[in-house]
Amino acid sequence: MPYSETLALRIRLSLAGHAVTEKRMMGGLCFMVQGHMCVGLDQKDGADRLMVRVGPAAHEAALRLKHATPMDFTGRPMKGFVFVAASGISSQRALTAWVKRGLALVQSLPPK
Repeated sequence: MPYSETLALRIRLSLAGHAVTEKRMMGGLCFMVQGHMCVGLDQKDGADRLMVRVGPAAHEAALRLKHATPMDFTGRPMKGFVFVAASGISSQRALTAWVKRGLALVQSLPPK
């Protein structure tokens, strides 16, 4: 699956100042912080989407936010992860807000 280099650059801007490792996985590009997946990106049917790790405790609340859907690659949603549609990350401010959700979760975990 391809992914947008433009969106990847925008995510890098949102993660500036954090120690980040990038890893190609799940058909897209994931951004790891402290060894944990924080956010990622891919495309479905030609449309960009952001993957955000929100954790099990915040999963239902994240799904109530506009543009968020369950993260599902195999027909079974992954608890603690959501997809955010391109329309939900069209501004840098909106993208950064979602990235901060992922950062908050991974920074609460012990480093790998």
